[in-house]
Amino acid sequence: MKKSMLAGLSCILLGTGCASAPPQLGVNNGQLTPCPDKPNCVNSYTSDKEQYVAPIQLRGTTLTIRNNILTVLKEMPNSTITATETNYIRAEFTSNIFRFVDDVEFYFPDSKTTETTVHFRSASRIGYSDFGVNRERIQKVRDQFVILSE
Repeated sequence: MKKSMLAGLSCILLGTGCASAPPQLGVNNGQLTPCPDKPNCVNSYTSDKEQYVAPIQLRGTTLTIRNNILTVLKEMPNSTITATETNYIRAEFTSNIFRFVDDVEFYFPDSKTTETTVHFRSASRIGYSDFGVNRERIQKVRDQFVILSE
């Protein structure tokens, strides 16, 4: 009896946590939202070396860069594009088993050169650690993105 109640309560708690609403994200003061003080987030704007992921610079117009990001995201499993703007994209990635949601953002500010800088942020909505999943995801996006942009 205790085991079944505990299992039921666990399912309710996991289901509630997994269905959490997206946090307030986007670009503020020319930067992506800072990471929380947890190891489940990477960001190209942070000075924290554990959370830092370098932005990439590529030749090409903002429109080309934006379209390439959208192409990469559409090909990745468990991704849903939730916002697209001229220089900003947000997507959600949902894990297979527990249905945890990670928010991933891309920001490419206007540039007066022929190169476009792409900034990243990828963070888990719930929990403390992500075992490096967000960093690995950004690296996969980066790899595919560079291949498309060559």
